[in-house]
Amino acid sequence: MNYTQVAEYIQGWLTKYCERAGLNGFIVGISGGIDSALTSTLCALTGKEVLLVSMPIRQTRKELDRAQHHMKQLEARFDNVRAIEVDLTAIFEQFEQTMPENTSSDFLSMANARSRLRMTTLYAIGQSNGLLVAGTGNKVEDFGIGFFTKYGDGGVDLSPIADLNKTEVFAVARELGVIQEILDAKPTDGLWDDERTDEDHIGASYPELEWAMEFKGDESSLTEREREVLEIYRSYNRVNQHKMNPIPVCIIPDNLKG
Repeated sequence: MNYTQVAEYIQGWLTKYCERAGLNGFIVGISGGIDSALTSTLCALTGKEVLLVSMPIRQTRKELDRAQHHMKQLEARFDNVRAIEVDLTAIFEQFEQTMPENTSSDFLSMANARSRLRMTTLYAIGQSNGLLVAGTGNKVEDFGIGFFTKYGDGGVDLSPIADLNKTEVFAVARELGVIQEILDAKPTDGLWDDERTDEDHIGASYPELEWAMEFKGDESSLTEREREVLEIYRSYNRVNQHKMNPIPVCIIPDNLKG
C-alpha cells in the first residue's frame, strides 16, 4: 500500500463530501489516540475549517496530555485548525448521580454513556458551526468486532478511515507526521477510570484481530493461540451485529396496508 497516495485519496474524498454537503468543514473529537489523530490530520489537509475538541471525563493525565500535544501540533501546522477543550466531567457526574442505582453502578452502561455524551457535544458544536462530525473508527472496530458505542463514537456524519485496519492507520499516521507519543501509545477507548488498553479489554491485539478478520484457511492446523483469537473475534462479531448492520425495520405486508 502506498500510504501517501491513500492519504491523498482520503483527503480528496473528504473535500468533495464537504463541498457537496455545502458545509464549512469538520469537527473531530480528540482522545489522544491514533485514530482521532489521523482523522483530524486528514481533515486538516483538506484546507477546510477543522475544529478539534477534547472532551475529558475523568481522563487519565497521559491521555489528556497526548490529546493536548496533538492539538497544539496540528494548530501550529495548519492555519485552518483550531482547538478547544470542553470538560464534561461535572455533567457526566450529575448524570451518573441522577440515574437509578442499578444503572449508575453498571460500569459498561456508564462507560457507553460517556461516549454518547461526547457525541451529543460534537453534534451541538458542529451544527452551530456548520461542521460535519468526522468519525474516527477503523475497519477492525467498525466492521470486524463492533468495538464502538452505538450512538456514541459510532454516531458520525462520515467515516474517513473505516476502510483502514489498525496497522494501516498507524502507517498512514506515521507518514503524515502524527506526533511520536501518540504513535507509541497503546490503543485505548478512554471510557474507563483505569488505564486499561483495548488489548486488555478485548483479549487480543489488533494485528491478531486483523488476521482473524481475514482468516479463511484450515482451522485444523491452527495453534492454540490462533484458535483462541479466532474465537474472540467471532464472539465479538456475532454479538455486535446490531451495531454493524442497519436498524431492523418491520416491513408491513401489502395485503395488510390495503
